Amino acid sequence: MSVIHRLSDLLVNQIAAGEVVERPASVLKEVLENAVDAGSRAIEVQLEQGGVRRIRVADDGCGIDRDDLELALERHATSKIATLDDLEHVGTMGFRGEALAAIAAVARTSITSRAAGASHAWRIDGSDRSLTPAALNQGTVVDVADLYYNTPARRKFLKTEGTEYAHCDDMFRRVALARPDIGLQLSHNGRVIHRLPPGSPATRVAALMGDDFLQHAREVSAEGGVLRLTGFASLPAYSRASRDAQFFFVNGRFVRDKLLTHAVREAYTDILHGSRHPAYVLFLELDPAGVDVNVHPAKIEVRFRESRAVHQFVYHALKRVLAESGAGRIEAEPAAAQPAAGAGFGIAANTATYPVAGGHTNTASPPPAGGRSWGAAPPQQGQLAMDSASRAYLDFAARAQTPLSGTANVAAPPLPDGDGAPPLGFALAQLHGVYILAQNRTGLVLVDMHAAHERILYEKLKTVLDGRPSVQRLLIPAVFSVGPKDMAAAEECADVLAGMGFDVGAAGPQELAVRSVPALLANAPVAELMRKLLEELREFPASEVVTARRNELLATMACHGAVRANRQLTLPEMNALLRDMEATERADQCNHGRPTWTQLTMADLDRFFMRGQ
Repeated sequence: MSVIHRLSDLLVNQIAAGEVVERPASVLKEVLENAVDAGSRAIEVQLEQGGVRRIRVADDGCGIDRDDLELALERHATSKIATLDDLEHVGTMGFRGEALAAIAAVARTSITSRAAGASHAWRIDGSDRSLTPAALNQGTVVDVADLYYNTPARRKFLKTEGTEYAHCDDMFRRVALARPDIGLQLSHNGRVIHRLPPGSPATRVAALMGDDFLQHAREVSAEGGVLRLTGFASLPAYSRASRDAQFFFVNGRFVRDKLLTHAVREAYTDILHGSRHPAYVLFLELDPAGVDVNVHPAKIEVRFRESRAVHQFVYHALKRVLAESGAGRIEAEPAAAQPAAGAGFGIAANTATYPVAGGHTNTASPPPAGGRSWGAAPPQQGQLAMDSASRAYLDFAARAQTPLSGTANVAAPPLPDGDGAPPLGFALAQLHGVYILAQNRTGLVLVDMHAAHERILYEKLKTVLDGRPSVQRLLIPAVFSVGPKDMAAAEECADVLAGMGFDVGAAGPQELAVRSVPALLANAPVAELMRKLLEELREFPASEVVTARRNELLATMACHGAVRANRQLTLPEMNALLRDMEATERADQCNHGRPTWTQLTMADLDRFFMRGQ
């Protein structure tokens, strides 16, 4: 007696349904994608009880001929591919030809469709495959009821109605974001949830992600060879605790790809706290031959033929967008505009000098030829100076110092006209030793001086470490006590520390002496900084620190080297800090993803004080 036998068609389809139909959202995905592939301009989705009781999708697409309706419910029957070459150049959402058969095997399914030019519509029942005439203007209606009614063991694994509906809503959002040119509507238990007319990508993103996301996001548009990346990526200030606002599409198909996720995460590394996640809606377009979409039954994973090239393209495209400055954009906006908090900075010329912690000055590189620098005039001992382009403002600083000290009540003079005022304006005062108040042509600028200085130092340290770091010898070595583990880490990682500009050696059985530091950190609290570096060096091997974790170490160095709260700055020192911010990439966020400044326009202030009302 033979022990090997053929499975029945019904059982084969029910097994396939285990891969394709995981939950109601899986059904909605397959039917919605078919509606999109049919060339629909309007799609209506109706759900009952989270999609478990019913999923009904109606579209106005090309429809299905009577003779093809029965085939539509057969396994591996499709109109979308015919040859291997078609499979390697898939341009449609669906192509396997097994979704409808799998759905019909585990739910009460019917399809009503009217092909273009047909005299009337036809309806097919998924259970007995009977065909009957039906009434329908155009397109197709797929009705899926009582999911898993004939496989109760599978139905027990479904969650609550609210949970299943949330998955369906997320699936609807994915399709809606991918195709803003299609009008879509979603109803649940008779209540309309989403009504989305066709429109621009920005309009669709705002409708589904919220205006707040769009206001705190930057538009992405980059091309390189056959690759094109578009969409919107949030600023770090809009980061979230979960990944629920991350949508990545490849040739219009929503995917969860480790390579793409890693590229995005790397682009945010320097500006986002490790426990936070960015929000984005990104679209990658490339030749269909360059991506294999046939690697997962649910078609949610892909494989790139040139994976490294794709990774580098996405990484660099996003990194450039996130590093772009926005100060020029602020200056171009009228006073009534309302820029989002934490907007970026224009790439002004390089900066002059300003103090780091300890009261000494930190000299930056000279401005490029033909550029404008907003620093100070040649410094005298213990002073900051401004260059010639800002010299006209020295009178303003001198006059403003008097009312700020409280000895007189004199209004600040107006800003210079035309190009005379830089994007972030000029400092007015320091608030509680923490914030800098500045006036620009748009209104009031508030700067977190520690966060801003931290970003500036971090970017400079990265640049310096790429070459040979400038070292500052300490007149008196900084000696401090450490434990046995720190002593061992200092000895084992001496070469790593030397490469960063630190000369560290034993000064006793339980003491270390630091004899030199990077010039940029000449006035940092040496003992505190060194203890933190040794703590990180203890945790990871030296070789790994230098490669994968180099930027984390530099961020630690920058944080400890940045000007601290309650450090009193003079007006020229504050202005020099503003100029450095304008010349630094990603200066609108500190290394931990916090915003470094915000803008209050005159319109904001007038509205708060109800002027003109």
